[in-house]
Amino acid sequence: MGKDYYKILGIVKGAADEDIKKAYRKQALKWHPDKNKAANAEEKFKEIAEAYEVLSDPKKREIYDQYGEEGLKGGPSSGPDDQGSNFTSYTFHGDPHATFATFFGGANPFEMFFGRKANGRGPGGDDEDMDVDGNDPFGSFTSFNLNGFPRDRHVGLGGQQRRKQDPAVHHELRVSLEEVFHGCTKRMKISRKRMNPDGRTMRTEDKILTIEIKRGWKEGTKITFPREGDESPNTIPADIVFVIKDKPHMHFRREGSDIVYPVKVSLRQVRWVFAWRIVVGRLFKVIVRGNTANRKWFNVE
Repeated sequence: MGKDYYKILGIVKGAADEDIKKAYRKQALKWHPDKNKAANAEEKFKEIAEAYEVLSDPKKREIYDQYGEEGLKGGPSSGPDDQGSNFTSYTFHGDPHATFATFFGGANPFEMFFGRKANGRGPGGDDEDMDVDGNDPFGSFTSFNLNGFPRDRHVGLGGQQRRKQDPAVHHELRVSLEEVFHGCTKRMKISRKRMNPDGRTMRTEDKILTIEIKRGWKEGTKITFPREGDESPNTIPADIVFVIKDKPHMHFRREGSDIVYPVKVSLRQVRWVFAWRIVVGRLFKVIVRGNTANRKWFNVE
């Protein structure tokens, strides 16, 4: 006889998807090896993950309902007409801890909701283990996402406050006047820490962030990438913020939306009419009249 995945999760064969998620949440919390010290907890935890993986996948569930575990895995009892031979052989090679972490959003629910470490001991000493059979451990929350994880995380049963977001990380993004004049695309590589699927260990990964610089953006313009900072179990990743900063130019400087080109002229030039040619993407011609005062501004449309 093959495994009865419905029995493992404690549900009936025609259970709805939402019932499967609720059942997995309850059974996984009950048999998680960090909370359940029974000798068979690890094996039960793996069976629960396998059952959830099959029953939460419509194709795998359809095959399982028709042919059972052996049909799902391409065994000899696939069906009277050997119809199961058309199915891809399935074997559970997954990490039940990764399934658990993915379901709960990568966080440790024991620590988040009860203010306890994974071994059931809180900061104040010995605590009683949570009983998930009699009462739903998340029963005090009224709103759930599709995977059964609570939306409202203001305060857990242990009085723990909601996770706080790390302060934003700011980086200067230096742009030339030519880039701001025409507009351009910048690709910035960042390195950040990410949680692994097991919800315990971390890795460092690189990511390319693409920034479309719009024409005329002023110095000080901020471009924000929400939650692209380092991950950690107890905090929300920081926002990454790039701040536009003008690169120095050999001839020009920018003041607000104006391009300023300082010109030094001799006393001789000031006394006569002369023309000054300026090239900024296209040619401009400035006529300077005689006896022009010092620091006189000329506007070029």
